Amino acid sequence: RMKDLAENMTTIYGIGASPGIVIGTALLIEPGNVVRKVFIPADAVSSEQDRFHQAVCRAEKNLRRVREQFASVIAEYATIIDTHILMLRDDLIFKRSLEIISTRQVCAEWGLEQALDQLETVFSQVDDPYIRERFLDVRQVVDRIFLELSGADKLPDEIDEKMILVSRDFSPEDIIRMRGRRAGFLAGMGGETSHSAIVARTLGIPAVVGLKDVCDRVRSGDQVILDGASGRVYINPQPDFVEQYRLRQHQQLQYTQEISRYAFLQSETSDGLQVSVEANLEIAEEVDLALQYGAAGIGLFRSEYLFLSRKGLPQEDDLFETYKRLLAEVSPFPVTVRTFDLGGDKMFMQRPDNPTDGSSSVPQWPVEANPALGLRAIRYSLKEPALFEIQLRALLRASCFGSLRILFPMISSFCELQQVKAAVMRVKKGLKKDGFDYDENLKFGLMIEVPSAVAVADSLAPEVDFFSIGTNDLIQYALAIDRGNEHVAHMYEPLHPAVLKMIQQVVQAGHGAGIEVGICGEMAGNTTYLPVLLGLGLDAFSMHPYAIPYIKRMIRNSTAHGVEKLVDHILSCPSSIEIREYLLDYLPLHYPDEFEHH
Repeated sequence: RMKDLAENMTTIYGIGASPGIVIGTALLIEPGNVVRKVFIPADAVSSEQDRFHQAVCRAEKNLRRVREQFASVIAEYATIIDTHILMLRDDLIFKRSLEIISTRQVCAEWGLEQALDQLETVFSQVDDPYIRERFLDVRQVVDRIFLELSGADKLPDEIDEKMILVSRDFSPEDIIRMRGRRAGFLAGMGGETSHSAIVARTLGIPAVVGLKDVCDRVRSGDQVILDGASGRVYINPQPDFVEQYRLRQHQQLQYTQEISRYAFLQSETSDGLQVSVEANLEIAEEVDLALQYGAAGIGLFRSEYLFLSRKGLPQEDDLFETYKRLLAEVSPFPVTVRTFDLGGDKMFMQRPDNPTDGSSSVPQWPVEANPALGLRAIRYSLKEPALFEIQLRALLRASCFGSLRILFPMISSFCELQQVKAAVMRVKKGLKKDGFDYDENLKFGLMIEVPSAVAVADSLAPEVDFFSIGTNDLIQYALAIDRGNEHVAHMYEPLHPAVLKMIQQVVQAGHGAGIEVGICGEMAGNTTYLPVLLGLGLDAFSMHPYAIPYIKRMIRNSTAHGVEKLVDHILSCPSSIEIREYLLDYLPLHYPDEFEHH
């Protein structure tokens, strides 16, 4: 019935960034001002630079006001706002805009636009969505300066609870101002890992992002249905469809309330097989969200943001304080911190040669023809021991304040692992010499994400305390598929027999050496794959916090015997097509309640 009704209306598809359904009236708040190139006389350059400088000062003042006004609500997100404040004065924005105003004798708006274009060129070459979405922070900061230059305010003073805000993009500060209004928003830009999406999920504000041309397709006054779970947006739907969606909205609320009961239940099958369900975190400020959804620890903390959000090498004491706070907040549950996974498609803007904060400069990043197979992750850490040592010292010092596990990314050989262990020993000796304590029983593990590590997993396992399978990269490398390449992305198949047999081989090698084997890739939080991964014998699953109650419910509705029998069958299938078809028949029969809602 709903499918038939949906065919007669405009439907646009984006990324479901924050779940929830909102049925309301659209308000387009995109300024829509086109920046024009306006030349200025030479004697007006100084005053135009001053106008730009004053706009930056006002933007900074407003950000500080938001930070103070909502301090009790978003204390854990203060670092995001602080980062935006720092970006206002970044040389690549502030200084470069002033230079363009002066050298080209143009208005402040055009100078700022050109500086932004130059930055966008750098970020556009990045494949990794997490790093690419950091450009959104830059754009949001620049938009604040534009607003100050024009004298406009992005958000209306009054936000109705049945209002759906529409814009090219919303900053975390914009979303914080929406709190408590029960509104939702649509954005032309963004993704699941953008800071705006993270804040929206934390505050429970339904959102769909990544909607290209949304500002052209939605007009103020349109009736809109926003489905933050599916990423669908319906424009001016028929009354019958609206009523059907109101019923779905009510059912979803009931279902969500039911699922939430599973957040703090034991993650074990009905016949007693226990596994650990943990959370993946992008930034430390997401800890409360992870614990709220019942995470039994942090299975993967991606620490790159601690590097990317500052100039020069990060300072040991700063990293130590962050890790210490993270461990204390999660204790007694474990926290697995992956060492900097830098390089590859995680490129960097050129750093200043002489940082003013007293930190060391970061070495120039080499231009690589094939960065995915180049200097990245642990390879970069071993090539730049100063950076690696700073992080290891901070981690070891923090290990006394909770249950820390250190994870090394992209280990590809036994010799590489030995180099890492030697670096750890040097750091331990240095800390003892300097009088610092650390946890003598600290656990170390490695990520299995390249085929060579799978092949020698039996040799690697006795050398570490745990394995964590990073399926995102493992699938890419095993199948020679770039998910960002539109010509081959459809061939990226988690259920490929080779992938499943690789996971099985790693589990067997790990268990043979008596160590835990977990999984932290996207597969871990996908209910479609859960029975397969459970049947393959994995001990721990780490995922986005929102997925935890759903995964726990499926685990509790499973039997160890049943999922093992499932895996025995699918491993005998010669193709991923047969595996997927069998699985899609299997799931509704064994998990009818779960897949009735998917």
